[in-house]
Amino acid sequence: MEYNTQRKKIITKEYGRNVQQMLDYVMSIQDRDLRNQQARAVVRAMASLSNGSRKTADFWQKIWDELFVISDFQLDIDSPFPIPEKKEIEAKPNPIPYPKNQITFPPYGKNIEIIIRKLAEEPESEERTACTEQLAVQLKALYLKYNRDSVNDDLIREHLHVLSDGRLTLREDFVFPSTKTLLTKDGIDNAMPYVGKKKGNKITVAQGNNQPKKKKKKKHPKTQNPLS
Repeated sequence: MEYNTQRKKIITKEYGRNVQQMLDYVMSIQDRDLRNQQARAVVRAMASLSNGSRKTADFWQKIWDELFVISDFQLDIDSPFPIPEKKEIEAKPNPIPYPKNQITFPPYGKNIEIIIRKLAEEPESEERTACTEQLAVQLKALYLKYNRDSVNDDLIREHLHVLSDGRLTLREDFVFPSTKTLLTKDGIDNAMPYVGKKKGNKITVAQGNNQPKKKKKKKHPKTQNPLS
């Protein structure tokens, strides 16, 4: 009994061993016209096994290319498409350089740094102050994910100062939410200031649970189906 481990390795598993054996037979045919005819029959069999859509423009060209790949580019027939070269098929793509962006403080990530720098470019306004406070709370929450044992509000202020190149500062009377509040399930949402809609030059800022609540829809009592 012959096991698969003793057989020739399958080059393209999508088409299986039978297609590969069919190609081995085609390559053994001496008559070129008959070899071309049998190769087209194998192509039709491969098309029926392919997962691609025949409506795509390059469907048949891919089938013919795979025909030569399975034959290890040893098949000598007349192809309706340019015969691919082994070097082109086996060529590896050029490596994509990994971005080497230096993160100032790993607990916050690169996106937070970008947001802080963008906010620092905005002119002084109440909206900018409110957003700065939001980012400060977010920095503390992210730092707690990095280290829950110790977090210092003065340290968060210093990190905000460094990330913004000294352009963003918090009010002296600004109070960070407690660590316990931020570690709760909805602590961050409740602690984050809410920036309301801008009316003229004024911006409505509410804190935590003072955010405007959505009106709940009244539930109507269920009526019994008279036909039930």
